[in-house]
Amino acid sequence: MKHRILAIAKKEFRQLKRDTRLMLVVFLFPVMLLVIFGYAVNFDVKHVKVAIYDQEKSELSREFINSLQHSEYFDLVEMINSDREINKYLDEKSAQCVIVIPKNMSADFYSNRNVKIQYLIDGVDGNTANIINNYANLVTNSFNQKIVNKILAVKGIKQYEPIKFEPQFWFNPELKTSKFLVPGLIAMILIVTAVISVALSLVKEKEKGTIEQINVSPLNSLELIIGKSIPFVFLAIINAGIILIASYFLFGSEVKGSLLLLFITTLIFLMASTSLGIFISVVSDSQQVAFTLATFVSLLPSLILSGFIFPIDSMPKIIQIITNITPVKFYLKILRGIMLRGVGLEAFWQQLIYLLIFSIFFILLGTIINFKKSESQ
Repeated sequence: MKHRILAIAKKEFRQLKRDTRLMLVVFLFPVMLLVIFGYAVNFDVKHVKVAIYDQEKSELSREFINSLQHSEYFDLVEMINSDREINKYLDEKSAQCVIVIPKNMSADFYSNRNVKIQYLIDGVDGNTANIINNYANLVTNSFNQKIVNKILAVKGIKQYEPIKFEPQFWFNPELKTSKFLVPGLIAMILIVTAVISVALSLVKEKEKGTIEQINVSPLNSLELIIGKSIPFVFLAIINAGIILIASYFLFGSEVKGSLLLLFITTLIFLMASTSLGIFISVVSDSQQVAFTLATFVSLLPSLILSGFIFPIDSMPKIIQIITNITPVKFYLKILRGIMLRGVGLEAFWQQLIYLLIFSIFFILLGTIINFKKSESQ
């Protein structure tokens, strides 16, 4: 059995070596995806475009505007002079936020009344609007603190803070979106390339007519499937290393945990991915059908149902159950645990068990279907 599996794997390696275009796609396509997604999919909101309608034009309002300009969050694009211009700037998206400073700002402030500064935020993109709102609160509170400190200093009163807020962010101190997304990109790229390449490999044998020769050989279905999978798992492991190195140089992503553990878990995930590719190849009769099915089964669940972009905990319960159909969901928890948190096996052993069950199920299912097809021919 071992010699027959190695013979099929050797044959597949030779075919891959001859197929220059496929090799280019296998090695260049993942890096291209990493670059495109890594820079395009970014939730960091920086340099918010702001227009200001200063109705008072006093020393206090100018001080407030200066505090906004010195902030790293906002870029002042225009000073507005009338109410009609507010709609224009928001409608044309020339500004993401319009700040309206009231006429009575100084009078209310020096009379110990609350000053109401209006922030008109473009709410089309709810996520961005919420971040802009948080930035506005932060800058306003900072300005408040500065004014209070100045008043207390004049009066010779030392400010006392009974409770001081000191947040500390673990695992991703800079709160960079890229560090959160890179593990998801790696998982998505690996499953897409593994599933598609394995699915096309077996279907190619059907289209060329060589599958009949294999069927009459001493090989059984399980040996054929394992032998066909070995080269693509090997290539995917090399791919994973290339992606990891590229993500380090492009986005500064580092592996905080064990590299050996990362290698073993990636190998198990690739087994699950190739088993899915095997199943698709068995039920497909042409490369076109196999490619369409492989793309649909690997790409869409990886993007939508894995937790790569959208948090699974915020999805409805029925959708949370459906997310279990993709192995990326479980590998992503492992990958983020090892790369970002530096955790060990005790933190994700349950995910590994699922990946092993997934692999065994689809390999056996593909073997049974392939055996029945070969028996009927």
